[in-house]
Amino acid sequence: MESTIRILNTTSLIDIEQELKNIGVSKRGQDIMREKLIFHVIKIEQVDTRAANILKQTMLSQGAEAAVSASTVNLSASHTDVIVGATLKQLRLAIVRLKEQPWGLKKIGEDLENMLL
Repeated sequence: MESTIRILNTTSLIDIEQELKNIGVSKRGQDIMREKLIFHVIKIEQVDTRAANILKQTMLSQGAEAAVSASTVNLSASHTDVIVGATLKQLRLAIVRLKEQPWGLKKIGEDLENMLL
């Protein structure tokens, strides 16, 4: 029998749980893996560059990624757009940290949390 490959494009916990059930993953396995199998790419516009530096470091510390403008590192611009790529689990962990930070990151954390509900 020949293997087949297909891409699963899902951002729903219900959908990914069903896919895991379909292949016979245990309930415990589903609980461990479901948030690791949902990937989000999020654009956050007009972030204070000081906050963008913290945001990037926070995402990196969770194993996620955050792309910022080149002017972010040396603060030569006041604001930048940020593109975050992370699993749902990485985002949930990062949100906790973001909500403790200054320069608008608390609101960004809250907005991300509300978006992911």
